[in-house]
Formats: sequence, C-alpha cells, structure tokens
Amino acid sequence: MSDIYDAILVVSFGGPEGPDDVMPFLENVLRGRNVPRQRILEVAEHYNHFDGISPINDQCRELISALRQELDAHRINLPIYWGNRNWHPMLSDTMQEMKRDGIKRALAFVTAAYSSYSSCRQYRENIMTAQENAGVGAPAVDKIRVFYNHPDFVAVCGECVRDAVNHVAPDRQPAVRVAFTAHSIPESMASACDYVQQLTESCRLVSEAAGIARDQWKLVFQSRSGPPQITWLAPDINDHLRQLKSTNVQDVVVMPIGFLSDHMEVMYDLDDEAQETCQKIGLNMVRSATVGTHPRFVGMIRKLITERLGGNNRESLGRFPPNHDVCPLDCCPAPTRRPN
Repeated sequence: MSDIYDAILVVSFGGPEGPDDVMPFLENVLRGRNVPRQRILEVAEHYNHFDGISPINDQCRELISALRQELDAHRINLPIYWGNRNWHPMLSDTMQEMKRDGIKRALAFVTAAYSSYSSCRQYRENIMTAQENAGVGAPAVDKIRVFYNHPDFVAVCGECVRDAVNHVAPDRQPAVRVAFTAHSIPESMASACDYVQQLTESCRLVSEAAGIARDQWKLVFQSRSGPPQITWLAPDINDHLRQLKSTNVQDVVVMPIGFLSDHMEVMYDLDDEAQETCQKIGLNMVRSATVGTHPRFVGMIRKLITERLGGNNRESLGRFPPNHDVCPLDCCPAPTRRPN
C-alpha cells in the first residue's frame, strides 16, 4: 500500500490492570512532578475503587482490533504496534520490538484529539526517548495530526449527544443543558497552546450537529490536580452543575468531549463524583457516550492514515483548517515545574 510507511503505531496513556500495578503506574505518571505522597494515595484510591483496573488498556485493544479490520477492508496491509507512556506495553519496549521486526518508518496515531503539552508534544517526546533507548536502527516515526475538527469525529460526538438527550423526558428535552468536559490543565500551559481554542471549536461544531443552541451548552473542566496555588482551567464540572441547578435547570447531558473512551477520569470523575453531585442537588444528569470504537470514528483513523499515504483529502470543518502534520518547534511547550 505504501512506500512511505511500513507500520502503524498506536500511542496511548496506559493504565494499571490490577491492584499491584496501581502505585508503580502512578509513580510513572507523576515522576519528576514533586507531588505529595498523600495526593498520590488519594489518586490511587480512584483506581482501587475499580479493583485497581483501568479500562484504558482494554479499550486500546478494542480500538486496535477495530482498526485492524478497517485497514484490512481497505487493503492497507500495515502492521499495527501499540506502546504506552505510563504502563505496559511501554513505548520503549514497543520501539525495540519494531526495530527487531525491521520496521523503518511508522505513522503514529495518538489517542488524543487536541493540542497541548500533555496530549501532543509530550507524546512526541516519549517517542523520541523510546527511539533513543532503542539506539541505532530505531524506526523513524511521524505523528498523525490532531483531529478535533474532522467531520467524522464531529459527527460521532454529535450522535452521542443526541442519543443522551433522547434519554431525557421528551417534554423536557427543549430545555436540556449540555456540559462538555475536558481534562483541566494549568492556565500557564493552556496559554501556550491551542487546547482551549480547539475544544471550544469542537463543542461548537458538535452542538450544531446535535441541534443544541449556543445558550444551551458550555465547555467545563474536570480532573484537575496539582497544588492549589497553581491556577488551572475552570469552571470545574461540579461547580458548573451546582450553578445550573441554581438557575432551575432540571436536566443536563455531560459529554466528555476531551476523552476518546470511558477510561478512569470518565468513570470516576463523572460517573461517580459528578453523578453524586447531581443526586445531592436534585439535578438529572445523563452522561453521553464517548466515541470509543464507533465505526465512523475508526473510519476516520483510517482516513487520517490514508491521508498521510497520499490518498485522501485533508478533511476539516469549521473556522480552522486541518491541523499541521509536523508540529512547529515552539508548539505546546513544556510547563515550568514549580515546587509544591
């Protein structure tokens, strides 16, 4: 199919797959961040709440299986490899495997739709570190562009929102509110990248696709961490839910647009904590699905691959063109670490 690439590399965050994995996993995630031990133990309890198992690895396996079928159906005969930032299969181990298999150049799909240090540049740095660890002969790797405004991503998210709205009583659907959530990041990090701009555009496009009026939706944030003296993106989802209730809103759809699958931040921070907030204040909350392995989303990944193989148009919707393939050197700079 291609003389340019001889493999696909799926790159993700990774997650523990049993109780004994939780602390080593969190130590990988938080290495170099000077996070207090008590905070690490608090986060560990989120995972222990689910028997120490994050669903993200199984969700990656399901996505890779679906992508394999999609590529086969379109005669794209490239092998798929998988490496994680924080847990097995670790990216460095996968890079070694690719080198042993004779892979020369791979195209990487990162499971993140938006640009920020954590969701884009850091993954590129992870890939470079894995290449350095693999040594001479390590494959070259190019990253697929972020896809926040791809028509297929927007369409699937819009379908998820419409399905959630349909779980609200028909007579109350015209007044439903939609809270789009994404992982909060420090404002200093957000000011140096297009994260908020891209998220806001996704929310606008998805709302239009779902038939949601502009005054019925808001972008809010979840899962903040770090010391309280550092300002992070707000409002927090729970604060927003309370504000909605104070204005007599009866029903809210929570759509985790910043996440591709129902992994830990969705399950704990939304399905547990946000739902508990809604139960306490008497607000009906319906949680929208994420894109997961929706066939049209998997088809989008295949299109992005084909695009880089020279066989597809660069599709996008809305106010901004398709994102760049090669990130500028100053794109999404690393945050300045501060002592806690």
